[in-house]
Amino acid sequence: MHPSSGASACRPEALALFDDIIDVRTPAEFAEDHIPGAVNAPVLDNAERALIGTLHAQESAFKATRTGAALVARHIAEHIETLFVDKPRNWRPLVYCWRGGKRSGAMATWLNLIGWRARQLEGGYKAWRRYVIEELTTLPGAFEYVILTGPTGSGKTRLLQALATSGAQALDLEALACHRGSLLGALPDQAQPGQKRFETLLLQALQQLDPHRPVFIEAESRRIGHISLPDALLQAMHAGRCVRIRTCLPKRIEFLLQDYDHLFQNPDAFSQALDKLIGLHSRKTVSHWQALIHEQRKAELFTALVETHYDPAYQRSSHHHFTWLDQAPTHDYDPTAADQTGQARALIRRLDLPQAVQA
Repeated sequence: MHPSSGASACRPEALALFDDIIDVRTPAEFAEDHIPGAVNAPVLDNAERALIGTLHAQESAFKATRTGAALVARHIAEHIETLFVDKPRNWRPLVYCWRGGKRSGAMATWLNLIGWRARQLEGGYKAWRRYVIEELTTLPGAFEYVILTGPTGSGKTRLLQALATSGAQALDLEALACHRGSLLGALPDQAQPGQKRFETLLLQALQQLDPHRPVFIEAESRRIGHISLPDALLQAMHAGRCVRIRTCLPKRIEFLLQDYDHLFQNPDAFSQALDKLIGLHSRKTVSHWQALIHEQRKAELFTALVETHYDPAYQRSSHHHFTWLDQAPTHDYDPTAADQTGQARALIRRLDLPQAVQA
C-alpha cells in the first residue's frame, strides 16, 4: 500500500479521486476541524485517547500500545459491520488520522485486507493543516474584490446575500464566522467555529470562486468575533474596488430592529453585553441604554446606539486601509424593501460589471 503524499494529496482534484474520506480521529478532534466532506469513523473515542496518553506517560509505551490496539480493533470491527457494511467491492476510501500514523494505518490495513482499495494520507490532518495555511497565503490574492462599505445598519450583509441570489459571486465572511462582526454580533443559539475550522471553510469557499469574475465582499476589520482573518485576504480586500452603501437612518433602525430583535428576548444578557461599552461611554449613558432594554423601548435604544456609538466608531475605524475608498461611488439602498434582487442588480449595473453575473 502506497500512502497518498502530503500537500499534493490535499488538493481538491486529488481528494476527488476517492469515493470517501475517512477521518479516524476522535469526535473532539473531528469537531475542531476536518477535511471537507470527511466522515468521522473514530478508532478511539475522546476518553479512550486520553486513557492511552495517560498510560503512555505514567506506565509504559508497551502497555499503552497494547491497550490501544485492542480498543482500535474493536472500533474498526464496529465500523466494518455498520458504517462500511454497504460499500461495494471496488470502494476506494482515503483514510487519515492526526499524523498519518498508527490509527489511520490500522484502519487502512484492515480495509485493504478485506479487498477495498484504501489509501492512507501521508502526514494525516497535519498535512491538511499545512496545506490550508499555505493556500491562504496566496489564494486570496487571485481575486478582484468589490468591497461593500457602510455604517452599522446599512444592510451590507443583506445586500451581499441578494447579490449571491442574483448570480454574482459573493464571499460572506460573517456567515463563515457565524458572527455579525460587532459587539452584539453573536448569533442566537449558534457558536462560532474555532480558528482552524473557519480557515478550512474559508479555503473551501475561495476554491469554489471563479478568478475571472469579481467577488463581492463586505468590509471587515481584522477580527470577526474571536476569528482572525488571514493577512493575505485583508491585503487583497484593502486593494479592492469599494462602494459606499447609504441607507437613511429610519431604514437603518427598522433593519436593526428586524435583525437584532432576538436580543430583547434575554434582556439581562443584552444589558450585560453593553457593560463592555463602559469606558468608551460614561456609566450613566450605558445605564440609560440598559434601562431602555428592560423597558423594551427598542427603536429609541437602537437610535441612541447608532448615533452615539456605532456611527462615531465607524468614522474612527480603519477603513483608511482601503486604497480606493476615496474614489468609491455611493449607492442608495433599502435593506427593508421587498425587492432585494432588483436592488442587487441595480448595483451591478451601476458599477458597470457585466461579467459579475454568470450567464
